[in-house]
Amino acid sequence: MACRNVAISESAYDYFPNPTHYDEMVTSGNNRPHYQHVAEWLDQTPLDSILQSRHQADAIFRQQGITFTVYGDNAGTERLIPFDIIPRIIPAHEWQVMSKGCEQRVLALNAFLHDIYHEQHIIKAGIVPAEQILTNEHYQAAMKGLTLPNHIYAHIAGIDLVRHSNGTYYVLEDNLRTPSGVSYMLENRKMTERLFPDLMAKHKVLPVHQYPDYLKSTLLEASPSTSAPTIAILTPGRFNSAFFEHAFLARSMGVNLVSGSDLVVKNDVVYMKTIKGLERVDVIYRRLDDAFLDPLAFDPRSMLGVSGLMSAYRAGNVILANAVGTGVADDKSVYPFVPDMIRFYLNEEPILENVPTWQCRKPADLSHVLANLPDLVVKEAQGSGGYGMLIGPAATKAEIEDFRAKITQCPEAYIAQPTLALSTCPTFVAAGIAPRHLDLRPFVLSGKTVRLVAGGLTRVALKAGSLVVNSSQGGGTKDTWVLAE
Repeated sequence: MACRNVAISESAYDYFPNPTHYDEMVTSGNNRPHYQHVAEWLDQTPLDSILQSRHQADAIFRQQGITFTVYGDNAGTERLIPFDIIPRIIPAHEWQVMSKGCEQRVLALNAFLHDIYHEQHIIKAGIVPAEQILTNEHYQAAMKGLTLPNHIYAHIAGIDLVRHSNGTYYVLEDNLRTPSGVSYMLENRKMTERLFPDLMAKHKVLPVHQYPDYLKSTLLEASPSTSAPTIAILTPGRFNSAFFEHAFLARSMGVNLVSGSDLVVKNDVVYMKTIKGLERVDVIYRRLDDAFLDPLAFDPRSMLGVSGLMSAYRAGNVILANAVGTGVADDKSVYPFVPDMIRFYLNEEPILENVPTWQCRKPADLSHVLANLPDLVVKEAQGSGGYGMLIGPAATKAEIEDFRAKITQCPEAYIAQPTLALSTCPTFVAAGIAPRHLDLRPFVLSGKTVRLVAGGLTRVALKAGSLVVNSSQGGGTKDTWVLAE
């Protein structure tokens, strides 16, 4: 029997996911083996206890100031992270494939970034059109010819995975600029360990707590200095939507959290202002976009960056993680070429599949997209956060026609994909437990070795039927349990 719903009332309701979607817990009315203990827990735990745990989680997150920003919400932008207490569970054999696939993908993307800023072999081979790279707004001419340690550009990458109705995992997108969400992954785990120690004890859940140590090791390995390098996290400031994460990671790694005004460049060396005077900085984990990094090199109006930072960077006196110019590799119009990158640079077949993608810059693809808008998901090629999207099946006629005009006016700015039947997982909602769509963002760290913790950030769409899981648009999160063998 499938687990029964724990309702926000004294009655219980059955959990019946849509049979046309892959459900992480239930298949053909039966619980999947790795979810059996969770299903029993849901059936046996009194309603009052469930409600108490949910309220306790909210109170703890509120105490710790774990917030994110929901843009365009009249009720206010700063919100507590919506944490769902039912975990997402991944068996060991699935994680082995996912982790190897993510590692393979990031290796190829780093090779691609080094190539396009040096010999450009992939362009000369005719695999990726030159104009798609060289005219991309994220392609930074200042990086041309600059060789980075270990040829690593994306030290921290977030690879978004979704599971389709056939059970297959697909890569939805690559995040190589300033991927966020790892603090929520870590805090979610702390919360489940605190609230449900007995439930966790019934599972062999692989840990995630070592992520800050992995990140620090990755950043130290990137340093141009061989003796006691200094790391700093560069934040746009407390009004940034991910400021909690910036502060969290600085505290977890024991490194300095700085803003642009805390840094100064002298003789192509970056220094941090301290009460004891200037202290050299060797590695900057930057959490702001290229355009704001250095007013002398990019946008002169920027008040967030550091004048002369690019000169110090090009001189090899400081490392920026992630590197300047990584955005060209996570552009959604470049995404369709990643399987070819894997074959070209690694001489391997891709472990993880791409979602089929139409590039509106191509006339044939454009015709197909315009003829099938009600059935497709359309995205801005350089968009992020779930903004600037059209989900055809959920859109009104007016929204479809508005997007049709936008695509027609600037086709190179858009890509389109089929509407995937994202997998669902039981999630607490106002009426009880209901299936909600989710994705997964594993975090891949690239240093002298590639490091992943077992899991990632599971994001869940809290609105019924919604496929938009982004926290910035009101999605929630779950703890992600990867089971040992």
